[in-house]
Amino acid sequence: MAGGFRRGNRQRLPKLEGRGELQELEREGPFKEWLGMPDLYRYYLVVEGEKYSYQTEDAELPVTVGDKVVFRYKETKGGNWIDRNSLGKAIDPSEYQ
Repeated sequence: MAGGFRRGNRQRLPKLEGRGELQELEREGPFKEWLGMPDLYRYYLVVEGEKYSYQTEDAELPVTVGDKVVFRYKETKGGNWIDRNSLGKAIDPSEYQ
């Protein structure tokens, strides 16, 4: 089947984007989901008073408390989950040299 083919004519929902100051950061893990899979770490972040979850193989995140962050996320019944590899520091063009 050809790649990118979707049934029906439904429009895809755009990704939600979060942005703001990272206020809290908590890590759980490592977890082994199944044999042969690398260890996974689960992070709980609070950005601008909103709680998010993030799961990755990295033991350390590229952001720290107090950084301005930007990311894509989706809303689920279990809470807001940050998309894999979308979490990073926000760059302000006026401060960038």
